[in-house]
Amino acid sequence: MATYKKRGGKVKNQGKINIDDHSATAEVFNTLDETASKSEQWVEKNQRPIFIGLIIVAVAILGYLAYNKFIIEPKEKEAADELAFPKVYFEQAQNTAVAVDSLYNLALNGSDGKFGLVDIVDNYGSTKAGNLAKYMTGISYLNVSDYQKAIDYLNDFSSDDEILGALAKGNIGDAFTEINQPEDALQYYIEAANIRDNDFTSPLYLFKAGQTAMDLKKYDKAEDLFSKIKDNYSKSDEAKNIDIYIQRAKIAGE
Repeated sequence: MATYKKRGGKVKNQGKINIDDHSATAEVFNTLDETASKSEQWVEKNQRPIFIGLIIVAVAILGYLAYNKFIIEPKEKEAADELAFPKVYFEQAQNTAVAVDSLYNLALNGSDGKFGLVDIVDNYGSTKAGNLAKYMTGISYLNVSDYQKAIDYLNDFSSDDEILGALAKGNIGDAFTEINQPEDALQYYIEAANIRDNDFTSPLYLFKAGQTAMDLKKYDKAEDLFSKIKDNYSKSDEAKNIDIYIQRAKIAGE
């Protein structure tokens, strides 16, 4: 009779807990307990400063919200209401075929007890309406030939609008041209052209910059500026005869 030997043997260490694993886990929990305990002790020790800090933060937030609600918002509305009067005269002057100094002066100085643009800048300069008034004041002074004031007010104006921001810089360039400071004019024309790439102000101020560079005998610079109009703004009004200007700059530079 054949005898068969049973295969397989006794499984060793079945169900046995690894002492090293157990001690490592215990060590982790002990570390966590110690950290938590230290944190609790720190909080207990510093609860007064923490509480005071939270109160300060809460007061600051509430103060900010209250300031916006009861100070900033009413002042913004008040400034916008005040701007309505001089804005009428400013827009009339802008839309008149021939510049009328009297309209710009009414816009600047007001009348009949109403604020003009200068008053609005002085009293509400930090508001949105006050900021816009700075632009309008600068343009008004430019049109009544007070060029230094035009530069000052336009430099104080700030805007994220790609057209308005460029126009402000470009008009500063015009003011510097009028007071015979072509180097400054060139700088501002280039800044105006580069504020935001668009098909209106970019070619306009590149062209003015090119003409100013020609006056300064910077012919290579002028050629580069005119060429940018040809290459990048071929459909603009400034590009219609731009080859003539490029050729003039080339010949002058030879």
